[in-house]
Amino acid sequence: MIKRMLIMLVLVALVLGAVFGFISFKGRMIKEFMSAQGNPPQTVSATQAVYSEWTQRREAVGTVRALRGADLSAEVAGIVEDIRFQQGEEVKAGTPLVQLRAQDDIARLQSLQAAAELARITYRRDQEQFKVKAVSQQVLDTDAANLEQAVANANQQQALLNKKTIRAPFAGRLGVRLVDPGQYLEAGTAVVTLQALDPIFVDFLLPQQALGDLRPGESVDVRTDAYPGQAFRGEVIVVNPKVEGDTRNVQVRAQLPNPEQRLLPGMYAQVSLTVGEPRRHLTLPRTAIAFNPYGATVFKLVEEGRDDKGQPKLVAKQNFVKTGDARGDQVAILEGVKEGEQVVTSGQMKLRNGTPVKVDNTNPPGNDPAPQPSDE
Repeated sequence: MIKRMLIMLVLVALVLGAVFGFISFKGRMIKEFMSAQGNPPQTVSATQAVYSEWTQRREAVGTVRALRGADLSAEVAGIVEDIRFQQGEEVKAGTPLVQLRAQDDIARLQSLQAAAELARITYRRDQEQFKVKAVSQQVLDTDAANLEQAVANANQQQALLNKKTIRAPFAGRLGVRLVDPGQYLEAGTAVVTLQALDPIFVDFLLPQQALGDLRPGESVDVRTDAYPGQAFRGEVIVVNPKVEGDTRNVQVRAQLPNPEQRLLPGMYAQVSLTVGEPRRHLTLPRTAIAFNPYGATVFKLVEEGRDDKGQPKLVAKQNFVKTGDARGDQVAILEGVKEGEQVVTSGQMKLRNGTPVKVDNTNPPGNDPAPQPSDE
């Protein structure tokens, strides 16, 4: 009886082992089939990591300033008698602009000039009399002093009279007229602005880290929203010999030709400054890099065998990278990728480590270090 039970148990164990083995085999087959069917190659675009030469550039925000600019005003008080300029016109240095009423000053000048002429005549007459000992040396010295004083009084009055005429101190373009004939002006009241616009300055600030590459003669490109898409070329003419203590920035001034006078003082400007020699960087498109709290990653394409047709099988491998400066559509790669390695540039959302991929570069993403806006 016991022997029969043992035989039965052995038979049951053999049957169960065969059943479980068959089930396990079928499971593996189904899993492999489902894996093959559920993980087909994903279509992505890719590019090779290559070296590019970048000209080092610094970006800054600047302010346009006139070569020479001033709000002209009267040095003395008076009533406006005549306005001798047209608003917005170009004038030369010394051009009369505004005449203040000066009849009283002219009359006083004439009186002082007459007194000076009388003192001159008296001095000359006494010189002749001194030669024949008709007057003393003291009289002659008094006459000389009187003459000098009379001439000085006349010159002082002439200087005051000259201030009644406001003249252009330099050549430039006049602005809006701020006074009217008959108006009483206090000393210092502005009458018109005068700006010399060609060439013109742009002042901007750069951090002290730029001082090593910064020197007069460096090229600058200036853009302003008044003229979209247009750059004005100039060069650095001076670097301030001190760094601002509160911001650690240094002031830089560039000079630009402005023959059409399109740039005006006070305008906001975006400045791009070329510094130093070009440098080689290993670059990838921005779209190839995924940034997250743990760092920047890319998907490299790695060949793993070949298919039935002899074509290489490509799979995606996620890899951390260290990035550097960015320029347009490109980012410099410092670590994590070598020259010539293929990197996925679009389609990363479909990928995991080991995902098979198929490359289609029909519509690759941008990879231009200096992209320009489209006209469309």
